[in-house]
Amino acid sequence: MTTQTVENTATVTDEDKAAIAALPQRIVEAWAAHDADAFAEVFTPDGSMIIPGVFQKGRESIRAFMAQAFEGPFKGTRVTGTPADLRFANSESGILITQGGVLAPGESEPSAERAVNASWIVVKREGHWFLAAYQNTPRSAA
Repeated sequence: MTTQTVENTATVTDEDKAAIAALPQRIVEAWAAHDADAFAEVFTPDGSMIIPGVFQKGRESIRAFMAQAFEGPFKGTRVTGTPADLRFANSESGILITQGGVLAPGESEPSAERAVNASWIVVKREGHWFLAAYQNTPRSAA
């Protein structure tokens, strides 16, 4: 993973970098458990999520969407995501880029149709890192 530090007087610690890099793992674990509450808790209260065909704003809207999706189109699936880049605007905000996708039952890598690149806008609130905005796009043109 490539990392950049801020070029002002703000300090970004190794602990901050590790906490941000752990956000995708929290999403992976919540998805594996089909736990919409744990999934939504990664977001700020006013966070947003954009995935193909979907825009949700607010932690509760994200939770409700995921609860329904885990019972419908995402039932039985898992998700994967690996940090590829991390940059900081200041000591309390940054951008994490990941590569991953949705895994159908039995898959260890996402198929071309479900492989994505994703942007995660992360913010530090009250000493903890959260996802303020998430957006993904297919890796290959289908």
